[in-house]
Amino acid sequence: MTETSSEPLRPAIASFWRPLAVMAFAGTGGAICVGALELAAFFTQRPFWQLPFITSIALIMGAPLSEPASPQALIGGHLISAVAGYVVLWLFGSSEWAAAVGVGLAIILMLRFRVFHPPAAVDAFLVVKQALALEYLFTVVLAGSVLLVAFAFVWQRLSDAIVARLSPAHGAKA
Repeated sequence: MTETSSEPLRPAIASFWRPLAVMAFAGTGGAICVGALELAAFFTQRPFWQLPFITSIALIMGAPLSEPASPQALIGGHLISAVAGYVVLWLFGSSEWAAAVGVGLAIILMLRFRVFHPPAAVDAFLVVKQALALEYLFTVVLAGSVLLVAFAFVWQRLSDAIVARLSPAHGAKA
């Protein structure tokens, strides 16, 4: 085949491989990030590190352009949900019904402040159900949210650069 006869194949090949590459990078990024959370949980001796962030990872890797995957929704949603949990914990103590109220309040506040990040509602549940100390807000929720946003930013730039190489325009002569 000559170079000109293979030109019509280039867009077809790219349209086949590009979506697969995007999916592969999303899954790989999710696995790496969960692995990092496991290491953080091991080194900090806080087994609940991963709980609030597993579904956040799936959301930001699988649907990075969605509003709930935005950095402000991820960080704000986790912080507001944890604060909602502390309010309920301080008012009603730790119980099943109080944990349910905490999740409901977290949803209301996330919607009100326009930082709706559904996976973050588990923070309110954990705070109330486990009667977690206030340090959880800073050492797990804030730190974990910021680190997750940073990871997502870097991973998205890396995967975009690599996947772009599969586009039909890449390698075309100017």
